[in-house]
Amino acid sequence: MNSKELIVNTLSNVVPDDIAKEQIEKLIEKPKSSDLGDYAFPTFILAKSLHKAPNMIAQDLVSEINQDGFEKIVNTGAYVNFFLDKGEFSNDILHTVLKEKTDYGDQDQGKGGNVPIDMSSPNIAKPMSMGHLRSTVIGNSIAKIISKLGYSPIKINHLGDWGTQFGKLIVGYKKWGSEAEVEEDPINNLLKYYVRFHKEAEEKPELDDEARAWFKKMEDGDKDALALWTWFRKLSLSEFQKVYDRLGVEFDSYNGEAFYNDKMDDVIKTIQEKGLLEESRGAEIVDLSAQDLSPALIRKTDGATLYITRDLAAAIYRKNTYNFVKSLYVVGSEQSEHFKKLKAVLKMMGYDWSDDIHHIEFGLITTNGKKLSTRKGRVILLENVLNDAVDLAKKQIEEKNPGLENKDQVAEDVGVGAVIFHDLKNERRDNFDFNLEEVVRFEGETGPYVQYTNARALSILRKVGDVDYASADSMSLSDPEAWDTIKLIQEFPEIVSRAGEKYEPSVIAKYSLKLAKSFNQYYAHSKILTEDDGLNARLALVKSVSIVLQMSLNLLGVNAPEEM
Repeated sequence: MNSKELIVNTLSNVVPDDIAKEQIEKLIEKPKSSDLGDYAFPTFILAKSLHKAPNMIAQDLVSEINQDGFEKIVNTGAYVNFFLDKGEFSNDILHTVLKEKTDYGDQDQGKGGNVPIDMSSPNIAKPMSMGHLRSTVIGNSIAKIISKLGYSPIKINHLGDWGTQFGKLIVGYKKWGSEAEVEEDPINNLLKYYVRFHKEAEEKPELDDEARAWFKKMEDGDKDALALWTWFRKLSLSEFQKVYDRLGVEFDSYNGEAFYNDKMDDVIKTIQEKGLLEESRGAEIVDLSAQDLSPALIRKTDGATLYITRDLAAAIYRKNTYNFVKSLYVVGSEQSEHFKKLKAVLKMMGYDWSDDIHHIEFGLITTNGKKLSTRKGRVILLENVLNDAVDLAKKQIEEKNPGLENKDQVAEDVGVGAVIFHDLKNERRDNFDFNLEEVVRFEGETGPYVQYTNARALSILRKVGDVDYASADSMSLSDPEAWDTIKLIQEFPEIVSRAGEKYEPSVIAKYSLKLAKSFNQYYAHSKILTEDDGLNARLALVKSVSIVLQMSLNLLGVNAPEEM
């Protein structure tokens, strides 16, 4: 039983019967200062039914509560304040973490249910820019978090490998490109043709007609068009993989938009059979006015399909293939309307499981306040950012620890980890401006700070060698810095649960910063390696901090070097 459960059970014995345990749990607060206790219960909700002032109710409750298992329980105004038994509590928590190790915080909410996660999804023949970072690392972290909660994530890289942009690319390549040039530097040269196409199309709108014609050829199975498309896709995937390897991201499926080409006719047929397909100005739509949405355009006047047609086919395929309990789409906030339409059409088609589809939206990364744009050529390549971050990390390692072994690998872990952590410490719906110098600092609210704290803990443990924690009868600690750190360690399972419930990796990132800061304060105020009766308990705390920090970093997709 964790500390919160103990308090809920204790209170449930003395509050009126109509106050459920779930309600008590929601009302319990954590005081800002440890001087006011470890938890507090506000009594305002009881005033009406008990016809008493809240401070009187708090006083009465304290007199009735069984205080066994607590250091003390007092009332402060309208609050009942609980002080946990520090010795017993710290002993229980440290024993639990050291016994369970990386299983600490594991839960079975998901009961093995499948959860496809549509994530990353770069467009073929375009570079992976900073704009692709968010979907990739948010999706990867959510997969790790829900896996710890007992779900089975299925990471799907829904590649942007179909659509009118390929018509534009083929036109650009045929007019201004060459095979040798593309083979030499695939992504940058394909991007160059794409940007030039948009620039020239402003003066020559007929280029758009040529592009549409080429895409129609692709859809009709034209041999030359598909050969170029296949070539562009292969080269692009090879380049993408280099970035994914550095980010430590793997996928269970690379089925992109093209995979659903032969599955869309059945979708359109079903929509038609349900009496949902309407003609509008030569195109085919589903009217969504009853849902306060603009029409879902299913097929254009020239017969070409759209994103939503392919996404409908993908959603149905995923349900049939994975029988998911939830299906997540980690896609930018600007696509919010699209996913509302997707769910609405699926619901009208009779698929009630559409309620299990969730759009995990996120905000933009900007630089100097400006949005990144592939079309205008304002692109910050993700690979370049990772390279620069690693160089910055290497420079700081040279200054702080020039004799460090394996410097290149540590710099890679720190630099890449810094970029990932910086993204994930921001709440996903927020926009943020990216400044590399702020990201790769060893101090402050950064990934390297958390990594360095873990490395510091491990260096303390290396000094004492192997410790048989299991033989330690007592791991009781009660000094204030140790107490704050132990309470944070105990929160970890609850933090994981909250991050999973909200699909919010920033909950983990912020927690890891808090734990790192608390441990560093403990380290600054405590002589950990003093040979006395409390040595094993202090070492157990250091070991537990390292276990939980490493798990937190792992849930974010960040490596934890042992030395820095």
